[in-house]
Parts: sequence; C-alpha cells; structure tokens
Amino acid sequence: MPNDRLRDALLRHGTTPEALAEHLDVDPKTCERWITLGRVPYRRHRHSIATLVRESESYLWPEALPSARRGEVARSEVVELFPHRSDAPSELWMRLLRDATDHVDLLVYAGLFLPEQNPRLITELTERAGAGAKVRLLFGDPDAAQIAERGREEGIGDAIAHKIRNVLVHYRPLSDVAGVDVRLHGTNLYSSIYRFDSNMLVTLHVYGLPAAHAPLLHLRQLSEGDLFRTYSEAYDRVWSEAVPAWP
Repeated sequence: MPNDRLRDALLRHGTTPEALAEHLDVDPKTCERWITLGRVPYRRHRHSIATLVRESESYLWPEALPSARRGEVARSEVVELFPHRSDAPSELWMRLLRDATDHVDLLVYAGLFLPEQNPRLITELTERAGAGAKVRLLFGDPDAAQIAERGREEGIGDAIAHKIRNVLVHYRPLSDVAGVDVRLHGTNLYSSIYRFDSNMLVTLHVYGLPAAHAPLLHLRQLSEGDLFRTYSEAYDRVWSEAVPAWP
C-alpha cells in the first residue's frame, strides 16, 4: 500500500525520491519502495526523513512503533505538568513566544490573561510575524451557544462573552499585520492550546472550573511521538471551521 503521507510530505518540501536517496546515501529504488509500496525505513532513516520534511515519525509511519514504545515516547513529550494554569510562570509564555520562528497558534475562548500579564504581547506577535512566523489566533465567538453554556457551567453568566469582546479590542491592532490571521470559533472547547513551534502549552479544562484553575501541560514535540500531534490536529480541525474575526 503506498505511503501517501510520505509522498505528500516530500512534495510539500520540494524533495524528489532521488534527492532523498542522495540525502540519505541510499539506493533511489529503496526510496521509491518507501513511497509506492509503503515499506518502512530503518529507524535512523525515519528520523532523518521526519526531520527533513518537518513531520513526526508517528504521522508518516503510524504502525512503525509498538504500542508500548508509543506510550514511552508520549510520556517523554511531557516536559512539565502544572496543577493549575495559574501556576505556570508568566516568563514561560513570553520566552516560548520570543523563541518561536515558524508557528504561533492560539486556541482559547478569551485568554484575557495573556495581554493582561504581558504588555508587550501584541508587539511580540507582530515581530514574530515580521520575522516569518505564521501566527494563527482562535477566539470564541461571543454570540455562540457554547460560550453561553460554558458561562452557565462555571456560574459566571455572560462573563466569558464579555471577556472575548474585551480581548478582541486588545488584538485589533493585528488585524492588518501580514502573517497574522485571527478567527472566531464556536466549538465545545475541551482544551485550550498554545503552540510555539515544537513547544505547546495545553490547558486541560475541568467541568465547572475556570481555566486558570485547570491543569496545564507543557509538551515538546518528538519525532516519534504523537501526543503533541494529537493536539496539533485538534487545533487544525477547529481552525478549518472558524471564521474571520474582522470580515
């Protein structure tokens, strides 16, 4: 069975099977078999290919790792677990943002704490975009039924909708910044996701608790791991259904 994920990743990277073979110092026919027949490369080659095309090994070869090993790698992707989001030092958020060169992704309902605790947030996002990073920001639609439901669950009424409208005022200067895309979503938010290249902070929402009191995971992507990728794919699904914040 052909490996369409590998084929697509190589095409997006502009790499031919011949160029890949030269890069890995293997026979071009071997590379062709990896693509057309779905043969699984040796581990050292899997790592090199994944690094080259900037995809995880678990995405390119889902069956390559035994389940026990996948569990080990997933645990290794966890850098730290904070009992509450508010326990994470404010310096961590800005350090990860400043270090990002390719991707800055945000998925929240409001996330008002970010501009409140970081006065330079908008400036940093503008600079990241200017340096070539792709900045994608997802906020809740204040008029969505899911927002009202979350407010009822937390016993705070319309507070979340008001927070969203307030936070959009903070981010409005980004509306005409090249490389920055801001959208609204109306999904049931199980996790808030903050991605900075290969680092990710994930708030694990708990029924009835405000986000600041929910646990926070710090993840770092590994080539063989799929925990980081699980949240990345969840982000992309929400992004695909979201609408521009400022039409």
